[in-house]
Amino acid sequence: MSHREIRRVAIIGGARIPFCRAHTAYAEKSNQDMMTAVLLGLVEKYNLVGKRLGDVSLGAVIKHSSDWNFARECVLGSSLSAETPAFDLVRACGTGLEAAITIGNKIALGQIDAGIAGGSDTISDTPLVYPPEYQQMLLRSARGRSLSAKLKPWLSLRPRFFKPAFPGVTEPRTGLSMGESTELTAKKWGITRQAQDELAYTSHQNAAAAYASGFHDSLLVPFQGVSKDNNIRPDTTLEKLATLKPVFDRSPTGTMTAGNSTPLTDGASAILLASEDWAHEHNLPILAYLTYGKVAAVDFVKRDGLLMAPAFGVSEMLKDADLGLGDFDFYEIHEAFAAQVLSTLNAWESTEFCRERLGRETALGSIDRQRLNIKGGSIALGHPFAATGGRILGGLAKLIDDAGSGRGLVSICTGGGMGVTAILEK
Repeated sequence: MSHREIRRVAIIGGARIPFCRAHTAYAEKSNQDMMTAVLLGLVEKYNLVGKRLGDVSLGAVIKHSSDWNFARECVLGSSLSAETPAFDLVRACGTGLEAAITIGNKIALGQIDAGIAGGSDTISDTPLVYPPEYQQMLLRSARGRSLSAKLKPWLSLRPRFFKPAFPGVTEPRTGLSMGESTELTAKKWGITRQAQDELAYTSHQNAAAAYASGFHDSLLVPFQGVSKDNNIRPDTTLEKLATLKPVFDRSPTGTMTAGNSTPLTDGASAILLASEDWAHEHNLPILAYLTYGKVAAVDFVKRDGLLMAPAFGVSEMLKDADLGLGDFDFYEIHEAFAAQVLSTLNAWESTEFCRERLGRETALGSIDRQRLNIKGGSIALGHPFAATGGRILGGLAKLIDDAGSGRGLVSICTGGGMGVTAILEK
């Protein structure tokens, strides 16, 4: 695939619009609107106006059929050269990170010198789908070669045809939502309501402190009059969180609430990656290097929890890198639900799980929780599905650069029982 030696993949930096709860500030904005705004901000930030990059990979998990060339349209709407190619990529909640790994591989192999990866998602602009009977009726009418042939299918029109079906996060194989699936995982791993609320509380406190220190300022592109994520609750308390009722299992054994789960969110993010030579030629900083990436999947129908694949992906990636779980200065574990994060940590600490499921002689061990999501996680900041990877990479690269050294672990669970993981190093 390449005649060159493998090159290091430099992370120049990232940009994103503030993440907002669905149906609030971005209620009338599309994925393309949000993604284009991020690209414009990234291009301005790194003086790329009119520049032709090697490739751009963007994705959106929930999008309209008219967005069939989403990435390319966003690039054409940005101030990059129109000669910059682009392609869509989707891997559920891991889309942004997967896009970065894909662009990184192209750079490493010498196929391109620089590229952008990212993603956008909106719940507010959800495409509405009508029943198949209505669709087929319209198509039969469209195929008619005469007026009577076009009108005849309309005789089958029924009032129920006008009831739309909203896209959901229910798994077709199980009929369970992500939250319902994770409740089962929480019960399996003995994750308590208190432990989940504590993780959620810490997420909000870390995010609020990061904003107070100005950490997020250079990462954000104001949009629609919004300059900060609108889901952060700096005034929340463990007592307030404890008053919320379970939403996925409403029985006395339910533990997952709106407070310890990620909110439905609108937003977009992107990250600029390049070879070292390209970065130096354009007088741009290198915040960190993307050094390893891994994807994994589990049989969530018959065996493992829906969102447990990162437990396997991290284990295999650590083997590739010849590293231990404790060999990191920072951990960015996507907080789809507090229960998912805690179940993953418990799995890594379990000798039985690591021996029987990961093929290891001993447990991976525990992590220093003081190094976990220290600038806030998805519970506080929000989770626009395809945008979370770019948000995490941009923030972690800045965190490592600010520290002057270090190594960071990224772990993102996704729908469909998959997980995407990566390692960043200074």
